[in-house]
Amino acid sequence: MRDTSRGDVSASLQVNFDRLRDEILALAEIGRDDQAGGLYRMAFTPADMEGRRWLADRIEKAGLEAITDGAANLGTRYGGEPNEPVVMVGSHIDTVPNAGYLDGTLGVLIGLEAIRRMKEAGVKTRRPVELISFSDEEGRFGGLFGSQAVAGEINPETVRTARDLNGVSLVDAMSECGYEAMAALNARRDRATIHSYIELHIEQGPVLDQKQIPVGVVENITGLFKWSVRLEGVPNHAGTTPMEMRRDPFMGLAEFAGEVPRILEENGSDLSRATIGRVDLFPGAANTVPGEVVFSMDVRDTSSEVMEQLAGAFRKALSAIARRRGLKFGFDVLSEVEPAPCDPEIVGIIERQAGIRGLKSLRMPSGAAHDAQIMSRIAPIGMVFVPSKDGRSHSPAEWTAWEDIEAGANVMLGTLLELAGSR
Repeated sequence: MRDTSRGDVSASLQVNFDRLRDEILALAEIGRDDQAGGLYRMAFTPADMEGRRWLADRIEKAGLEAITDGAANLGTRYGGEPNEPVVMVGSHIDTVPNAGYLDGTLGVLIGLEAIRRMKEAGVKTRRPVELISFSDEEGRFGGLFGSQAVAGEINPETVRTARDLNGVSLVDAMSECGYEAMAALNARRDRATIHSYIELHIEQGPVLDQKQIPVGVVENITGLFKWSVRLEGVPNHAGTTPMEMRRDPFMGLAEFAGEVPRILEENGSDLSRATIGRVDLFPGAANTVPGEVVFSMDVRDTSSEVMEQLAGAFRKALSAIARRRGLKFGFDVLSEVEPAPCDPEIVGIIERQAGIRGLKSLRMPSGAAHDAQIMSRIAPIGMVFVPSKDGRSHSPAEWTAWEDIEAGANVMLGTLLELAGSR
């Protein structure tokens, strides 16, 4: 994959960091809630549309064409020879509720800055470089919608049935914003037209910050499965029902929660994670033994085989607990995402670009899902991480030191130049 025609331009060209910093702060004002302090720029909301208009304006002011596909992915393209596959760079600008300023946004704005610097410097590339800001990465309608459309992983049924937590359909939300949802089916790209995809992102964890390393080089992206688990017992009076006669599903959950560390140790790896993040008790009265508990299970690992082992072990433990306590057990699979390895050659390029700039780097996994994970199904991928202060993300406390952002941006610029075959 390495292109020896690149010369030394990938090492010498630098981003305009003052401009990049100004744009990060400008986009951080769109969708900001002054009282909460965080951003509310969820997909296909007025704030999201304002952010899209702002990004399109920045693209056009750079003398580039703003391009929107059927899935409402927004981007631009620079350089390259006819019929050459593109080197794609991107992320997303939509947010979770009460979000920080950098998740997704940083990758899009650094991608734009890299392309802008190539254009300003008159750099010629063999392959086109394409920026893409994906729609609904953060999950208002399920998550990763834009990249799934590009990878050809949606169909008319998934588009038609997608809804947010308030019951608003994707079809209606996109229509209100001037988009035809079914046109997302036309966003699919032929894998032969994409040379590679690369994404810069905040780590969203504490490793780089604690180790004081400015550049993370992602080797693989975790897979995950999410379950909604039900344990059904018998609701009864809290005062008159003896403890030994209860069929209490919450006690079943409590026992299972205590089993999670053992199951991870026996069936998982050092990279395995399991989280019970939400619990609902019914009927939910203080003086009533609950009759049903519904809880979420989020399980992650970078190995498909390990995830299968964990799924089997969790099912076996839940079934045994339910049988022993006289409960009914069931679960629904809410989502499944396969792990994704990063391309070894791209990993090497990122490391080399960090090294020639005198920057320490660390090979590491990603414990969070990203658009790169979906894009891995149609192209080789790579990811650059920059440190997250105290490991904080998905909150107004999310931040990365400016010097780390600048370092990551220059590594990304150099990597794109090398992948695109600059000369």
